[in-house]
Amino acid sequence: MAYILHIETTTTQCSVGLSKDGKIMVLSEHNDEQYSHSEKLHLYTQECLQQASITLKYLDAVAVSKGPGSYTGLRIGVSAAKGICFALDIPLISVSTLLSLSHQATVHSGVIIPLLDARRDEVYSAVYDKNHQEIRNIQAEIITNDSFLSYLAKGTVYVMGPGAEKCKLLIDEHPNLNFEPKISLPSAQQMAKIAQSKFERKEFEDVAYFEPFYLKDFLGTPSQKKPIR
Repeated sequence: MAYILHIETTTTQCSVGLSKDGKIMVLSEHNDEQYSHSEKLHLYTQECLQQASITLKYLDAVAVSKGPGSYTGLRIGVSAAKGICFALDIPLISVSTLLSLSHQATVHSGVIIPLLDARRDEVYSAVYDKNHQEIRNIQAEIITNDSFLSYLAKGTVYVMGPGAEKCKLLIDEHPNLNFEPKISLPSAQQMAKIAQSKFERKEFEDVAYFEPFYLKDFLGTPSQKKPIR
């Protein structure tokens, strides 16, 4: 039996969950455009523990969404997770934000492309098959009308996540292109199964040296302004 606390703070949603043997028991989350994660995170952690009728000492590990995502959100979530792990001397598990987000979609064919909004016309993206196995690694990319053409030519493409709305504005309609309407922000809910698998394989992070996955290298669009002479 394993109790794992899950922390997801990579976007405007602060989400905390508690799982037992890979199944979420309790979930506390709220979407706040003001990024009030530092105020909410401790409160949500306490709520989850109280609703499950356990205390911190019963935790076997802490899982944290490692990014990419908001710089501030990542720092808050990772710092909290590391603090608990240090205090309790328990393992730290990292979960890819985009992999976790992809688990909100259940498909029987084609590929899943979860998108996180970055800035301007940019998104963080990755490509997964129907079983959530990575086909193309995580990238920061500029969305154009040619984005994902190679996947669209082969079959159905499911685009999802908070960056999907940006895609709708920049990519023409295609018979193989589907936008998942019910997909929302990354949540601790989808972290449980991934984290449990890593826990059983003992895939832990070094608590002292672990850093979030910021993915800050963007493909910046060239400036249209004329140089000052």
